[in-house]
Amino acid sequence: MKQSVCILGATGSIGQSTLKVLEKHPEKYNVFAVTAHSRLNALVEICIKFKPQVVVVPECKKDEADQLFKLYNIDKIEILTGENGLITVASHKDVDIVMAAIVGAAGLLPTLAAVKTGKRVLLANKESLVMSGDLMMQEAKRNNALLLPVDSEHNAIFQCLPEQYMQVQRSGVPELGVSRVLLTASGGPFLNMPIDRLEHVTPSQACKHPNWSMGQKISVDSATLMNKGLELIEACHLFAISERFVTVVVHPQSIIHSMVQYIDGSTIAQMGNPDMCTPIAHALAWPERINAGVAPLDLFVNHHLDFQEPDLEKFPTLNLCREAMKAGGTAPAILNAANEIAVESFLKEKISFTHIPYIVEAALNCIENTKADALDVILEADQAARKMATSYVIKMGK
Repeated sequence: MKQSVCILGATGSIGQSTLKVLEKHPEKYNVFAVTAHSRLNALVEICIKFKPQVVVVPECKKDEADQLFKLYNIDKIEILTGENGLITVASHKDVDIVMAAIVGAAGLLPTLAAVKTGKRVLLANKESLVMSGDLMMQEAKRNNALLLPVDSEHNAIFQCLPEQYMQVQRSGVPELGVSRVLLTASGGPFLNMPIDRLEHVTPSQACKHPNWSMGQKISVDSATLMNKGLELIEACHLFAISERFVTVVVHPQSIIHSMVQYIDGSTIAQMGNPDMCTPIAHALAWPERINAGVAPLDLFVNHHLDFQEPDLEKFPTLNLCREAMKAGGTAPAILNAANEIAVESFLKEKISFTHIPYIVEAALNCIENTKADALDVILEADQAARKMATSYVIKMGK
């Protein structure tokens, strides 16, 4: 039987890659629902090609979507709006698989809705797990949801772990002979830039990732290494390990996507060309394998692999994330919210690149860290951090 797929964030880079994979396997999957935030013309193209039953757009875009659908003679598609629409499609009884690819905290509630209804959730929205890690993992267990990582690094770790690893009860210490997780990072576009020049980098420079094609927010996070810090937190929740067992390794070629070390001295690595279609296809079909449309790695071309430690003075966000994970509670939600405001402000050229970690650290220091045992507590911390970060942006504005 075909499996029905809901793509949260269908017009973004992960959504587009997901559609490329699905297009190769029409006998296995059909697109039931897609969502978009602003790129409605791209949404129309998706609807013409894949014919979903439901689309979700922001409430303010409903009339525009209606007009576009009429213009292109698209009918028999239900249009839902806003956060309630996202939650509705993510938890819909006819949906088997949810691709959670909405960027930032906006993806939390629909991703959690999918988990609560026991879906196979392909997790590309790391921020939702950063904000509500313990809560999300508890709900996944309670509702027999299958939470599979799509971030290339976490998908690589998943592939390198023993098959039964995810079923073992753990309390922060690696099991089944695993000793350590090595989380690789490209180092971003400023890996070799002197620290005294970072203050003057522009948004366009920060968005030019050397290996991956990504949206603006994640590109800036990669440039600050915040993305790797968020991934460190995500790895701790997904694989139930303490942050002290996760080491970040800078690997500029992005050929090895991550590694797992074992107590016998072995290190197992997952390698491949830097193309998100590979982890998407893996998570879609697991435990089977399907064609992702990605060329196999040519070791005669990609024969040079470099590794180095991250420069924590140059990229302080990595330590902020590690400390937030150690602190637990609402600290990761505070960190994530402040970072979202800071990155958005940098992209709008309201602050400099080096202000981003300063604003994040200020929010962590000033907002009380409380136990994250309920969704409303997490959301309150998120809003408090956004308010504080916004005030710092105004104060520090160029």
